[in-house]
Amino acid sequence: MKGKRIFVVGSSNTDMVVKSAQLPRPGETILGGVFLMNAGGKGANQAVAAARLGGDVTFVAKVGKDAFGAQSLEGFMKEGIQTRYVLVDDTHPSGTALIMVNEEGENCIVVAPGANASLLPADLLSVTEMKEAAVILMQLEIPMETIEAVKRIAMGNHQRVMINPAPAQSLSDELLTGLFLITPNESEAELLTGIPVTEMASASRAADFFLNKGVENVVITMGKQGAYFKNGSTSFMLPAPVVRAVDTTAAGDTFSGALTVAITEGMDWEQAIRFAVKAASLSVTRMGAQASVPYRSEIQ
Repeated sequence: MKGKRIFVVGSSNTDMVVKSAQLPRPGETILGGVFLMNAGGKGANQAVAAARLGGDVTFVAKVGKDAFGAQSLEGFMKEGIQTRYVLVDDTHPSGTALIMVNEEGENCIVVAPGANASLLPADLLSVTEMKEAAVILMQLEIPMETIEAVKRIAMGNHQRVMINPAPAQSLSDELLTGLFLITPNESEAELLTGIPVTEMASASRAADFFLNKGVENVVITMGKQGAYFKNGSTSFMLPAPVVRAVDTTAAGDTFSGALTVAITEGMDWEQAIRFAVKAASLSVTRMGAQASVPYRSEIQ
């Protein structure tokens, strides 16, 4: 294993959040609610989670040459994230997300990708240090061709690649073959496998789909139920602690960042997933994306 360096390749957004009693139906206007503006984007959220939980993190991303991009860069540096590969795009604005959250903590999100959509395979040529990563973590808010290029480079260097397949979209057999770990939630697992995931038995069947495609390890996160793990030799379900959910926006990102740290620290699968479930459970008790991510001292 190549030291403990974590490379997160992914998106950076500014989230504009409104919290109200319920989510509006199409054509409906709802008065009231609190407005918040937070740093977000699945890639950035996962990088921040890994950094706060003790990881040595380098972030590969693209932001616009605007106030949101400058704020994002400043935030990453404050978190101790290596930003030399956060590129600035002169022609596209920084990514933004509009998020609505109801009283139960459920949300709906629309993302304008902006500069995230211009993070292309050619940009990877400058990322010479990526071969030193112990784990490379990606999500699906950047172009698929870039995700596939990172995977090819990593496989050539015998590196571990993790994909959090969110927002869900179809994945090629080439991308899945030899993947170290995939971490869908129930709805993402159903979209990718065609198997509705409701409990342990259906989670096992969905995990088998990925294993049969050549993925080495599968974790399916199941909200309040916890997380299900399966690979070629073992499987188990770990329950989540009971908490009062306020906002689930970055729970999956916190889980992925935490799990990456646990893997680089050499925890076994049960320890690693327990650590990640605890971090994600803490995050849903707070508003915001990166604002909700816990620190290592809170987990311990």
